[in-house]
Amino acid sequence: MSVAPMMDWTDRHCRHLHRLLSRHALLYTEMVTTGALIHGDVQRHLRYNAEEHPVALQLGGSEPADLARCARLGEQWGYDEINLNCGCPSERVQRGAFGACLMNEPPLVADCVKAMVDVVQVPVTVKHRIGIDKDESYAFVRDFIGTVAEAGCTVFIVHARNAWLKGLSPKENREIPPLRYAVVQQLKQDFPHLTIAINGGFNTDALVQEQLQHLDGVMVGREAYHNPWWLARWDGLYFGAPESTLTRESVEAAMVDYMVREAAEHGTHWYAIARHMLGLRHGLPGARRWRQVWSDHRLKDRPPHEVMALART
Repeated sequence: MSVAPMMDWTDRHCRHLHRLLSRHALLYTEMVTTGALIHGDVQRHLRYNAEEHPVALQLGGSEPADLARCARLGEQWGYDEINLNCGCPSERVQRGAFGACLMNEPPLVADCVKAMVDVVQVPVTVKHRIGIDKDESYAFVRDFIGTVAEAGCTVFIVHARNAWLKGLSPKENREIPPLRYAVVQQLKQDFPHLTIAINGGFNTDALVQEQLQHLDGVMVGREAYHNPWWLARWDGLYFGAPESTLTRESVEAAMVDYMVREAAEHGTHWYAIARHMLGLRHGLPGARRWRQVWSDHRLKDRPPHEVMALART
């Protein structure tokens, strides 16, 4: 079980919350471009909290040498996996010639993977779609995996939708192209020696458990963010751990302690952290008011312990 890399969402504060809820799920950073690491503030992009392990760094790029340099940086910073983004369909990413459009160039992706595999000891993995635009040919994704696997990648996380590179927003690309789970299952049958995980549309344990009958893992995206309490069941259900004794109140209190620590160590305002836990009471009576208190900009100058007390009244 893993939580998908999600731009603007899975920052280190979000990952801290998810780690409180599940000790074992694999967590991913937001996508970090090679340009941002090579020309920008490395610490800002790569800093994470020690308790986040296991945590993977997702890179965006298409130049093998740049990716190798950034993969080495990720390993030096202690990340447990380096993941190459071959699934993002946004036009901004396309202008950089990476993301989902890389699926049209399997030999280049193979070169990128080999360049990273050659310089790091941690796993190098690829996250991708099952096709591009409206071409639903199975051979396309089968040959993509076959080519990239020969370069040394043994783990593929497959978003079970095509990526439409023109005419759809990233949000629409997560909703309009149909989910085709059977394609991913066929990939596992054709490549039994590879680790194949599936991503796309998972919001219940029943859906997850069905896919785990056929595949090696399930990656959850939006549902993990909007309904994070779901993660509290994962360790018991999927990792053989004892049933969780967590409560929403204890997780909220732990997040408040983290807010205090972050303010003292890094000057981070609690408001930037609280936004990630607004789904913690998803579906419960009083959840709307609780969210309103934690997102009330008029309370920004109050200490987070006071805000928690207000939210609970």
